[in-house]
Amino acid sequence: MNKITRRSLLAGAGAVVGAGAYRAWDQQTIPAGLPFPATDPVQATGTILNDASLLSPTPVARHLTFSEAPETKLLTALRSELTDAQSASRAFSASAARHSMGGQSLPREGTAVTFEQSTLTPDTQAGTYRVAAGVRWSQVIADLDKIGFSPKVMQSNNDFGVASTFAVNAHGWPVPHSAFGSTVRSLRLMRADGEVITCSRNENEDQFSLAMGGYGLNGVILDLDVEMVKNERLMPTFETVSGADFGPKFAGALASDPSISMAYGRLDVTIDGFFDEALMITYRTDENQADLPPASGSGWMSKVSRDIFRAQLGSDRAKRRRWFVETEVGPRLGSGGVTRNSLINEPVVTLDDGDPTRTDILHEYFVSPARFHEFIAACQDVIPSSFQELLNITLRYVATDTDSVLTYATEPRIAAVMLFSQEMSVRGEADMARMTQALIERTLEIGGTYYLPYRLHATDPQFQRAYSRAAEFAARKRAADPGLVFRNALWDRYMAKL
Repeated sequence: MNKITRRSLLAGAGAVVGAGAYRAWDQQTIPAGLPFPATDPVQATGTILNDASLLSPTPVARHLTFSEAPETKLLTALRSELTDAQSASRAFSASAARHSMGGQSLPREGTAVTFEQSTLTPDTQAGTYRVAAGVRWSQVIADLDKIGFSPKVMQSNNDFGVASTFAVNAHGWPVPHSAFGSTVRSLRLMRADGEVITCSRNENEDQFSLAMGGYGLNGVILDLDVEMVKNERLMPTFETVSGADFGPKFAGALASDPSISMAYGRLDVTIDGFFDEALMITYRTDENQADLPPASGSGWMSKVSRDIFRAQLGSDRAKRRRWFVETEVGPRLGSGGVTRNSLINEPVVTLDDGDPTRTDILHEYFVSPARFHEFIAACQDVIPSSFQELLNITLRYVATDTDSVLTYATEPRIAAVMLFSQEMSVRGEADMARMTQALIERTLEIGGTYYLPYRLHATDPQFQRAYSRAAEFAARKRAADPGLVFRNALWDRYMAKL
């Protein structure tokens, strides 16, 4: 049985055409700009934490790492740190891998807690698992894989902590679901006064809806009760469609065929064919479910995949070659079965560039399938005229979110996840801010919105238009946390003034 994963499709195909060998040939040199962020002010402030952007160096007063299970010892330690932070008027923030990109997990001059835990207890009868806040998805997949189960919804990479996924309400490519929060039945939350409460759709539901996609601003999530599904072998199908037609076709395929359980799309990012073509990949249950192999990732192929991916930087020739591999070679090599757990068992580092002068910055926009063609037109107007290098865009489906206050899916939406390579320079940051604001504006004009875990480049009016209940969120946060001990850059930037 073929064990090729979705990323290994690219890698294996690239190995066939020998694309990696051309990387040096394709590379072009662009003079560097003035460095950003500046280093001198940061070096003098003591403990500095950063996030996945590498652009958010933030001084903190205390940084503690906890690996204990969410039981008495940990709760006592957290209460002590919360009391200490409040007595010193410091902010307090708990996180795991810090994969956000705008300081959403960082309390400036405050107390930063990192969870690195391993407690997970499955309940196969209930179809759920109880998991500590700081458990990474790589462990969730490994533990559930052993008993024949799989996460019902998670984001596309396995590096993140489970509670962090809930706090940003990330989505993935299991369909036809909404974001991860829709699969969380309950959680335990430590409030600002140290009280621990259980939150669900039936108990303390006001705190549950604040915590889902609430960026840790109403308390510390201790553990969660999460739904799981059977792991299974899936078979992929590939279809190339017009980029402008992708939205209705994608939504229509999912609506008409309930056997599709995983799905995503890609768009052509070459300059001469920018967003003109899309590739739609859907996975259905294979008839043969015997002898499922253990969950795997791309393995040795990941390095080859990275070489092909990174060769796109500054080279439209490499982008054309990658699109040919994805649309022509990949479907031929990747037509075999693969387990659900292997598909989602991929770390971010697979495509890491390792270049200290550049950083990968994500954008994400959510639009109605019926208006996706207008989003394509907006991107064609805005992105190619910028200084930024778009290396990848993945398209996903997100059903309506009826729970969270800061929802980004008030209706079924196509999620467009973009990966840019940004020069870590003053000009790179300024150009990214300008381009981001332009993309957000065009997206808002067609009734869409943008995702909050990334760079905080949106203007205040754009934030409030995108998240119409932001003022309500801020008021309810203040009621839950009168001393405002739970703060981060997202609160400081947009909501502290509401």
